[in-house]
Amino acid sequence: MNKIDLNGRCAVVTGGAQGFGRAITERFVASGAKVAIWDHDAPLANKTASEIGSAVSAFNVDVTDPAAVETARDATVAAFGKVDILVNNAGIAGVNKTVWETDFEEWRKVLRINLDGPFLCCKAIVPTMLNQKYGRIVNIASIAGKEGNPNAAHYSASKAGLIALTKSLGKELAQHDILVNAVTPAAARTAIFDQMTQQHIDFMLSKIPKARFVLVEEVAAMVAWLASEDCAFSTGAVFDISGGRATY
Repeated sequence: MNKIDLNGRCAVVTGGAQGFGRAITERFVASGAKVAIWDHDAPLANKTASEIGSAVSAFNVDVTDPAAVETARDATVAAFGKVDILVNNAGIAGVNKTVWETDFEEWRKVLRINLDGPFLCCKAIVPTMLNQKYGRIVNIASIAGKEGNPNAAHYSASKAGLIALTKSLGKELAQHDILVNAVTPAAARTAIFDQMTQQHIDFMLSKIPKARFVLVEEVAAMVAWLASEDCAFSTGAVFDISGGRATY
């Protein structure tokens, strides 16, 4: 693995207990950072933190609850002294149905976690980054947010919204050395597949020219660079990691 310098940095990774979040946490720690895992699954988050090591702390957080997010921010700052990096990774796929078959509450649940959650985390943490005059925010969006997957309108819309949030916040913070970027992965074999039909999984694979799913470690490598000081001029940008599916 290429060495990326995150020495002395303190990061928050939402949904860090598994999947992309765990891989990102592991890559950050290997690069010298301390990481706060924010996850709604407290037992799994604690297990992940203990397996990775003392540089990782676990916090039980519902990212859709403003008070819970602010409490977690305060606890993280108390533990680490600062937050240099925020990775908005927590997300769900939701059920695979057409728009007209999707229950409104199912739509709202996906939007609350995938879009309201990153908004609330940014709203809570950006002021601390402004005070310290430094920060890196990386939002885990999806190729679905660019193209729109059939039978996944709620997921696609939430990720398109996250891309737009990235662009707006990136412009707002551009002169404060706080950079905000998004990555748009193709699908990976993570627990999120448990929420999808096999037909939908097969559809996603058929769209990838490299004919395989992205590895969580590959996403983590891109995120680690975006979270580093080496990423100094890119902000409000969307970085593709889709195996050739997105060529624009």
